[in-house]
Amino acid sequence: MKNLNQTTGIKEEIILLSEETDRNYWANRLGVSSEVLKSAVRATRCITLDQITAYLNQQKESVSIS
Repeated sequence: MKNLNQTTGIKEEIILLSEETDRNYWANRLGVSSEVLKSAVRATRCITLDQITAYLNQQKESVSIS
């Protein structure tokens, strides 16, 4: 019998901000400054890539609408 609690093979990417090189990598990958990235993590209280990306996209939309 298969274990139903096994992961489906999908890994969430975690954004680490503790090291400057990590911050710079993620900021460059997302096309934002490291300060914007840190603000996004604080605002969402989350460090997963999908949550941060969703937040940043929402922020870009609200800026372009204003």
